[in-house]
Amino acid sequence: MKLTILDGHAVNPGDLPWDCFKELAEVTVYERTPSELVKNRIGGSDAIFLNKITITEDILSACPNLKYIGVLATGYNVIDLEACRRRNITVTNIPAYSTDSVAQHVFAFILNFTNHVALHNQSVQRGDWQKCPDFCYWNAPLTELAGKTLGIFGYGNIGKKVTSLARAFGMNVICCTRTPCEGMPEPVTFEELCRRSDFISLHAPLTPQTTHIINKESLSLMKKSAYLINTARGGFVVEAELAQSLKEGKIAGYAADVLESEPMSKDCPLLNVPNCVITPHIAWAPLETRARLQNIAYENLKAFIEGNPVNVVS
Repeated sequence: MKLTILDGHAVNPGDLPWDCFKELAEVTVYERTPSELVKNRIGGSDAIFLNKITITEDILSACPNLKYIGVLATGYNVIDLEACRRRNITVTNIPAYSTDSVAQHVFAFILNFTNHVALHNQSVQRGDWQKCPDFCYWNAPLTELAGKTLGIFGYGNIGKKVTSLARAFGMNVICCTRTPCEGMPEPVTFEELCRRSDFISLHAPLTPQTTHIINKESLSLMKKSAYLINTARGGFVVEAELAQSLKEGKIAGYAADVLESEPMSKDCPLLNVPNCVITPHIAWAPLETRARLQNIAYENLKAFIEGNPVNVVS
């Protein structure tokens, strides 16, 4: 079997060898693949792994040997699934590998807003504490999480994990989800979630119904003291309207690990906006998390070769 990995660098920039896959196939790894080279690089492949490379009907038509596509992520919107079905190509993904790391990133954002650790460290390093007449000072309001309300939008694996962490901090949790389940936090409508929450964390799938759900109307429902956290999908947000709300102080802050267009464009409306914290899509990227992803990818391919595919999306 010939296996080609099209954009391996994001998952494995050199700290996780691909050696295990060599037990299953003849492996070729490309760190990145521009769209114009996809056909050439996978034309003779039996199986491919990819992360963000788009696979279209046109590309598949040039790959007569292709029988397996493994997505090195949970989302698989980059694949033309219908075209794969017509060609009897199995497509798998990596579900639930990053639950702990993404939930951890959510609270890194929340604690950034409540404790301002980086801000105060910068102040100390400038020598401000040495000049202070008192034993302590703070350059921004400090906030206790206990008793605050966290609104969870979407109650899948990550939403559940964030809920458990919030409760450990003594927070009240409310939840808006399309699939209520036993044991979930207090269910509310999206409008009520916006009105009541001190913090909102987004964890729903991106669908036509959730696309651009964060807009000037929903932002106008939120408390001026509320913070919005997005580690899910950039497409939830109308970025220009959110930027305007932040500039006008209509909400207290926004933190995101995702944007509608990635990598960030030079004209992104959220660039250099006050009280806006952005990280470059790294919530999934701790070493332990990527090692788990790679192991699941190995097991996915092994199961396919043995005739019992798992984590199949098409």
